[in-house]
Amino acid sequence: MILITGSNGQLGTELRYLLDERDEEYVAVDVAEMDITKAEKVDEVFAQVRPTLVYHCAAFTAVDAAEDEGKELDYAINVTGTENIAQACKKYDAALVYVSTDYVFNGEKPIGQEWEVDDKTDPQTEYGRTKRLGEEAVEETLDRFYIIRTAWVFGNYGKNFVFTMQNLAKKHNTLTVVNDQHGRPTWTRTLAEFMTYLAENQKDFGYYHLSNDAKEDTTWYDFAAEILKDTDVVVKPVDSSQFPAKAKRPFNSTMSLKKAKATGFVIPTWQEALQEFYKQDVKK
Repeated sequence: MILITGSNGQLGTELRYLLDERDEEYVAVDVAEMDITKAEKVDEVFAQVRPTLVYHCAAFTAVDAAEDEGKELDYAINVTGTENIAQACKKYDAALVYVSTDYVFNGEKPIGQEWEVDDKTDPQTEYGRTKRLGEEAVEETLDRFYIIRTAWVFGNYGKNFVFTMQNLAKKHNTLTVVNDQHGRPTWTRTLAEFMTYLAENQKDFGYYHLSNDAKEDTTWYDFAAEILKDTDVVVKPVDSSQFPAKAKRPFNSTMSLKKAKATGFVIPTWQEALQEFYKQDVKK
């Protein structure tokens, strides 16, 4: 049996609909059904479901809030919660797919170079630190795990950059977007398909990086310009100093897709993914 945590979130919802399309059985839980920060509650659900595979989508992702008012909750969910899930997977002999982030790196690699799966981690934010501690908990507890780092996630089932740009475009004729942070967007559908591809095809366990592909270097400005290309809104590039934030943003989030591609999984470009995303039949 498959168990999905964080099933009402952006990725968890996408994953549920993907499995529904395939008529696959699963049990989906969110905080109301299983508070992952409470080990006894996790064990109770695992004892009932007896999963053989767990997609761990539950996470605290409010990057700025994690620096202060959300710091304790960030740790409770991303570290304690992930430790509890990993321990339960070990007890009930389930394989685990854990979704992590480019924020485990320091973001300072020269533009044009990519982060490899075995590069040294050096998180610069509380969010990145707790996600890295989550990775370590999984690696130290389990032999059968996939840790998938991703970045710049967008999809139909939650707040994200695409919806933010579209909403701003309704109110403004000109938008300014940072042009000195580099990376690749990731459609939740592509990520969900990769998660299931690794597990169902029994690919080698370990770390992977997954975003959509790109023919050339991409910034948030490039992403915004593509989102709004069929509108009359003017998108202007600015540097990050124009948008100060509590949490440091990586200047280079671009992760190598070589290991993911070597599995045989075909990764569409982010432009292709964006066009398919627009066509998606949104289920609410």
